[in-house]
Amino acid sequence: MTDRRTLMAQAATINTVLQRNRIPSHVGRSLATPHALRFELVAEGAVKVQAVENLAGEFACALGAREAQVRRRDDGVCVEVPRPPETVRLLPLCDRLQCAPALTAVLGADGDGAPLLLRLPAQEVGNVLIAGMTGAGKTALARTMLASLAIFNDPGLLQIVLVDPKARGFAYLQGIPHVIGELVSSVEDTLECLQWLLGEMERRSAERTVTPAIVVAIDELADLVQTSGGKFEAMLTRLCEGGRAAGIHLIACAQKPTAELIGSAVRASFPIRLVGAVASREEARYATAITDSGAEQLVGKGDFLLVGEGQLVRFQAAWIGPRDLEHAIALLGDAARPAQWARPTLPGNAESGAMRGTAALRGAQQPANPAYALSPASGRGFWQSLFSRLAGVQ
Repeated sequence: MTDRRTLMAQAATINTVLQRNRIPSHVGRSLATPHALRFELVAEGAVKVQAVENLAGEFACALGAREAQVRRRDDGVCVEVPRPPETVRLLPLCDRLQCAPALTAVLGADGDGAPLLLRLPAQEVGNVLIAGMTGAGKTALARTMLASLAIFNDPGLLQIVLVDPKARGFAYLQGIPHVIGELVSSVEDTLECLQWLLGEMERRSAERTVTPAIVVAIDELADLVQTSGGKFEAMLTRLCEGGRAAGIHLIACAQKPTAELIGSAVRASFPIRLVGAVASREEARYATAITDSGAEQLVGKGDFLLVGEGQLVRFQAAWIGPRDLEHAIALLGDAARPAQWARPTLPGNAESGAMRGTAALRGAQQPANPAYALSPASGRGFWQSLFSRLAGVQ
């Protein structure tokens, strides 16, 4: 973590470089973002932006940094010094939110450090594809989204289905009371699970109901498509196209969502892409569905782009470790005891009965953008006692 004293010293160094080159400008505001140290300049007279841009190498040398970038931002100019991404822990990030709109996942922190939220039922969302090469953090981001959804939504309003061919990425989530059935790992069980979900979709459509919402999380999507044949892809496409109207949403992870690995119908069914580091511009184009998105320049370890409606938002994905998750489940389970709910039985799983849910934090106003929003810090409320007890947990 970069402290204020360090930022002030570096701002003074930038001011020295500006004065030495007779640029009538000074640092007015400095802050540490998840990906860079940013120094916003205030002009004291007529300043040519090109003259400041020409000093990028001198800024880097003076600051002892590998590089420095001069960017136009809003109506001004800023100097940015890239730095390795910091870990953004999910629970402290949730602590900054008084509550979240229903069925809204916490993604992480945007370039200014503000929490970034994604509302699944929004018209522009519905289903989410998370892409990136090994080490990008795509499965960890999916875990973060599912954990935040469970934290802010009662099990009577939200149920989760976990599909994980390797039975590793989502293993920590099986203790969440919102999870119905057991973790689905084999191809046969995956096909049976999708068949059950399609039947549930048709039942809901006939009865015109969307509750409780079902979030289906699928890891290693491309592997499943390749190993299970056309039947899986056909059922998945049907579920993607009709599921949202029935309150069923998909969050899927794929390393390379290329045309050879995933059909165009499936890829088109994921209007929101969360894209981490990829190996090339070509993979970036497939993952984002945008030319020159810059995804190949992401540094990995949770450095992501949110891609929706042709817009890009860079953010650092929040992270939740097994101990954080374990303690949150236990504490939230003790915080409130809502009415019991019936857990449906999935194919191949005889478990059923009543389960106790977590505390529901509802009543928030919808964000101005119904799909995704940057949420400012707000009151602590319910979270004050919870996070004081979770201090230091990893």
